[in-house]
Amino acid sequence: MSATVTVPHVMPTANVSDRLRKKASRHMKERVIEFLLFGAAMISVFTTVAIVYILVKESWIFFETVPLTDFLFDTQWTPLFDDAHYGIMVLLSGTITSSAVALLVAIPLGTVIAIYLSEFAPFTVREIAKPFLELLGGVPTIVYGYFALVFLTPLLQKIYPDLPGFNLLSAGLVMGIMIIPYVASLSEDAMRAVPMALREGSYAMGATRLQTALRVVMPAATSGIASAYILGISRAVGETMILAVAAGMQPNLTFNPADSGATITSFIVQVALGDLPHGSIGYQTIFAAGLTLMLMTLSFNLLGYYLRKKYREVY
Repeated sequence: MSATVTVPHVMPTANVSDRLRKKASRHMKERVIEFLLFGAAMISVFTTVAIVYILVKESWIFFETVPLTDFLFDTQWTPLFDDAHYGIMVLLSGTITSSAVALLVAIPLGTVIAIYLSEFAPFTVREIAKPFLELLGGVPTIVYGYFALVFLTPLLQKIYPDLPGFNLLSAGLVMGIMIIPYVASLSEDAMRAVPMALREGSYAMGATRLQTALRVVMPAATSGIASAYILGISRAVGETMILAVAAGMQPNLTFNPADSGATITSFIVQVALGDLPHGSIGYQTIFAAGLTLMLMTLSFNLLGYYLRKKYREVY
């Protein structure tokens, strides 16, 4: 009886080499893609660092001439006059007033719209309303500015005859309309991300749809809603063209929205388009104002990060 010897099957060398070449090629493609993604991320980081560097460098030159105490506590802003004053509080008052008016419009309306789209609107209504809402956010801000100046201001003057032609009130109201899509869209996304199990549990306990939306869904989506509010605040603080067109660009230390006023952004536009020579103290004011605006926006973003971290829930 003869023994049977089994010879193991050996794959051809050519097939092994082809597989290794394909693996090396795929590895190289992944490395190239990783390098491109890293480069895109570094571009954003480099841009941010460059902006901060320019603002700090030019502002340092400004503060070598103007004391920081005068910049923070002076109640006049006349950097382009012979009797120059550099009180940033004048521009901050206009920025805070117009932003407050805008947020009083955008936050309540945006939240109500988000609750309706997330919890009450039928599917067809949501699919139609969401694109129109986002289209409202795509309108150029200069169009909003002329809408405030030509339409809304005369309408408000019929109610308040003493309202000047340029005022912070109409500019702030139109800014609020412009910000509504940002607040509503992000808040609605955050509320729709809440698990359906929470809603079903609330319904099982006998709660109505409104009670579920206000007492279950909104608290669970607090981090996302807070982020939407912070984005709205940052958008209001950084708005330029609406205020440049409708607010008057007159530096007044006032917190009355019925007065005309200038904001940080509108002043930067005014000086940047003027005939001031580069390097003059009047021209350097735009960098000090820009640094102030950046610090304000940074503080709001840090606040938003803190709120997201504090109220974020993992389900």
